[in-house]
Amino acid sequence: MDFLELAKNRYSERFFDRRPVEPEKLDRILEAGRVVPTACNYQPQKFFLIRGEEAMAKLKTVTRFHYNAPLIILVCYDLREVWTNPGDRYYQNYNSGEQDASIAATTMMYEAEELGVHTIWIRGFDSKTVSDVFGLPDYMIPVMMLGLGYPNDRARANGWHYKRKPIEEFVFEL
Repeated sequence: MDFLELAKNRYSERFFDRRPVEPEKLDRILEAGRVVPTACNYQPQKFFLIRGEEAMAKLKTVTRFHYNAPLIILVCYDLREVWTNPGDRYYQNYNSGEQDASIAATTMMYEAEELGVHTIWIRGFDSKTVSDVFGLPDYMIPVMMLGLGYPNDRARANGWHYKRKPIEEFVFEL
């Protein structure tokens, strides 16, 4: 399938079964997140795997948006490794961490789709609480979580998935 078709077909999975993601597929998904472009190639993105009984119990204390995915990738950035632009007048003290981590997460999401693994982008949590519960150092900043797994028999795209604004609302000539 070509990329645009893949992007249009991919949807946020909310109904996972319990099958684990095979190690070779997980390796490819993580590799996709490793090789993405980042600001000045600083590569601040970090991935923490949340699976297993103890880790999942902790996860359920920080968000209700886990959809029983058998694997969650907590995508963070290392504040010590980000590119900064202190002179930006719109974004005071801008750093590239959230942007770089989001590029990595998006790329992993599409690689998963290519491999037949469904995903859901999760941002319904407090970053400081996640850091505290999982014992992350202060310089490791949680950006989002990516739930991964295989769909169960209730799986389907949410109706919102198919509602797209026309291209004219996105593209403008300067």
